[in-house]
Amino acid sequence: MTYADILAHIYGRGRFGMKPGLERIIEILHRLGNPHKRLATVQIAGTNGKGSTGAFLSAIMSAAGYRTAFFSSPHLSSFSERFRIDGSEADEDDVADVARRVLAVAPAEATFFEIVTAMGFQLFADKGVDLAVMETGMGGRWDATNVADGLLAVITPVSYDHCEYLGHTLAAIAAEKAGIIRSGRAVVIGPQEPEALAVIRSAAEGAGARCLVWGEDFNCSADGASVRYVAGDFALEGLTPGLHGRFQTVNMASAVTAARLLDSAGFPVDDGALRSGVAAARWPGRMELFPGPPRIMLDGAHNPAGAAALADSLADVRYRRLLLVVGVMADKAWQELLGPLLPLAATVIAVEPSLERALPAETLAGFIRQAGVEAVIGGDVGRGLGLACDMAGYDDLVLVCGSLFTVGEARSRLTGREFAPIRG
Repeated sequence: MTYADILAHIYGRGRFGMKPGLERIIEILHRLGNPHKRLATVQIAGTNGKGSTGAFLSAIMSAAGYRTAFFSSPHLSSFSERFRIDGSEADEDDVADVARRVLAVAPAEATFFEIVTAMGFQLFADKGVDLAVMETGMGGRWDATNVADGLLAVITPVSYDHCEYLGHTLAAIAAEKAGIIRSGRAVVIGPQEPEALAVIRSAAEGAGARCLVWGEDFNCSADGASVRYVAGDFALEGLTPGLHGRFQTVNMASAVTAARLLDSAGFPVDDGALRSGVAAARWPGRMELFPGPPRIMLDGAHNPAGAAALADSLADVRYRRLLLVVGVMADKAWQELLGPLLPLAATVIAVEPSLERALPAETLAGFIRQAGVEAVIGGDVGRGLGLACDMAGYDDLVLVCGSLFTVGEARSRLTGREFAPIRG
């Protein structure tokens, strides 16, 4: 099979949807010789900030001299983005080879994410990585990545998302995320609502796991572009995060805390690696700025909490008018997502990403007009982005947001990369 044929086959597993339970991924990995047992791993779960936290941590560990892998989802433009080693995407030939091996042993009912997770474990084991940072796909307890025996866990802010699978309260969602906590191993806990924090603490106490909590055990403060990290008597001054946005300082702090904890697991990291890794971190599609003119910012916030964090961070960005290019998924809480952003917009260009789940641009534009904001129907993402650029003045900012799928399609256009529209 060609690479395109292999991807089509893997994407076809999406028809099995999401299934709780680890029995299928365990069976696949057993048939492969249990590659996950040859890897040292860190597990990251949460609703917002998983990818950015993983990018910070991976960059720090690479800067410390360890061959570090990062498994993430979904991808923006290319399937191979899901598998990174020392910041570089996996080679397509390697991805194709490991896919063939996984598909040859996978049960017929194995899901898309189970196949892809097994590929990550096998590829990273093949490449002899020292440490694999594994981002959960959705929950935690039943997520396919959770078969790994993580050295430590990181739980980023928990909010409402995937409620049909994880539960309709923060407590229920947090309980699923807390499923990555391991007995006797530490857990780094990012900012949480009290209801979520109580559940995560309880899970950690039940597992005999040490908790390090944002605002209690570690913290950070920003002075312009410079950030100060503090954890007890330890402090690092003058950090310059490679990722932009106020919310990224929190993700950075969680990653630094995790990196320092890894010392006791045989992965010592000095202050120089912490500094250089934080500065070197890159994560496409998160307040990512293309200089223009006009300037174009891409941000993949796709739930109300993420949109609120984005709106807060825009206060640090200078612009005359803000033009929003927005495309959303119909099965998300898109009305609530738009709430923090619409008051900032001069005009909204409503677009429709190339996925069946996408909300029609006409429906989106109608809602925005009813909210009292000027809206234009932009059609597909590429056309809408072009229209926004034509409308924008030199000092204006074009912000593409609403969904990682919208951002991925726009980024492909801006970078000239081929766009893979089918994602898991």
